[in-house]
Amino acid sequence: MVSVEVKRSKINGAITCPASKSYTHRAIAIASLVNGKSVLTNVLLSRDTLATINACKKFGSRITQTDGIITISGRNKFHHGNREIDAENSGTTIRVMIAMSALVEGGKTTLTGDESLRKRPMQPLLDALTRLGVDSTSTNGMLPVVVQGGGIKGGYTEINGDVSSQFISALLISCVHADKDVEVSVKGEQVSKPYIDSTLATMERFGVKIENNCYTNYIVKCQQYKPVKFDVPSDFSSAAMMLAAGALAGEVTIKGLNFELPQADAKIIDILHDMGAYIKMDKISGIVRIEAPERLEGDRFNLRNNPDLLPVVSILALKAKNKVTISGVAHARVKETDRITNIVRELKKFGAEVEEFEDGLSIKSIDKLKNTRLNSYNDHRLFMAFCIASLLTDKCVIDGLESVDVSYPNFIDDLRKLGSDIKIS
Repeated sequence: MVSVEVKRSKINGAITCPASKSYTHRAIAIASLVNGKSVLTNVLLSRDTLATINACKKFGSRITQTDGIITISGRNKFHHGNREIDAENSGTTIRVMIAMSALVEGGKTTLTGDESLRKRPMQPLLDALTRLGVDSTSTNGMLPVVVQGGGIKGGYTEINGDVSSQFISALLISCVHADKDVEVSVKGEQVSKPYIDSTLATMERFGVKIENNCYTNYIVKCQQYKPVKFDVPSDFSSAAMMLAAGALAGEVTIKGLNFELPQADAKIIDILHDMGAYIKMDKISGIVRIEAPERLEGDRFNLRNNPDLLPVVSILALKAKNKVTISGVAHARVKETDRITNIVRELKKFGAEVEEFEDGLSIKSIDKLKNTRLNSYNDHRLFMAFCIASLLTDKCVIDGLESVDVSYPNFIDDLRKLGSDIKIS
């Protein structure tokens, strides 16, 4: 495992936000279901999105890459045959590909992933597909999963909404090509609603509209995706990390942001405002500038719809003059790692008072954070968050540099551009 050493730094500068991982996944998958050629620009090429590209190639999509532009020639039914798909560490890839596997005309698709992904639940999606006439088997509701081809018959299905929005996104993307219309009923309270908005927005750009009844019921009519040119928006998940760096350790300007398409982690702007950071924003130009105050304000934040902001808000709490409480993120326990438990464990190393709840945590910081060694648990978002938090210390070592290529391959380079004292150890 590769580590980095981070020392106290005063940062200042501007960076361009990388492309959205979520939208890149969705655009590649949908373009692979189009009878025709689509062109995707400003795509993010990371370990997760490359897993989606490789999976779609296994289904027979013709995909070429040139300088951040991807051309995809897809189809609405995939050819007969057996195939194996490795989604590596990508939860979005595996769940979308499980549903797409049903569209194989005949044969079986075996889907798996890395050690972390093999611990994440798949059974709710498999049960929902079973009700739609899809035959599949799994290992105790987890990977590996084998899906028999033959198509999605259609009709009525239901799925729990309190585990992952990826299940619903997977169903919606593929059920467009079911044999008859599909009704999806959501049981329980839906988490991560903005991610479903991202799915619906991408589908609409490809010519398909879904009836969304308050996130409790969806009607998917049999339709055809249309070939388009799709420009992937910038990634507020990555931007949130760098905005947090600015709020903690100096001044940062993020360029190239896109406010047109819905993104869950755009909520970071409101959170930073509530915590007292100095923010200037130009939505038309796509620029946000943030400057660190002497101390941030503590508050209560429910991140049910924004679980990927859990690591970001947790490190912001290290500069707050009063307690920060985060709730609504029980589903963050089944992300790449149990993010609640692991954040609690690591923030205590800084000397912070941290209390863990079933669906969140509370953090009360101290005036001077301790130097320490931090474990990222091979979780890209934890690694990035801990690096940024370490800018407030004399020196920290963070393990797990390899993880950042999942979503933000240029993370270390961008931190250095801003003046961070960070080196690979």
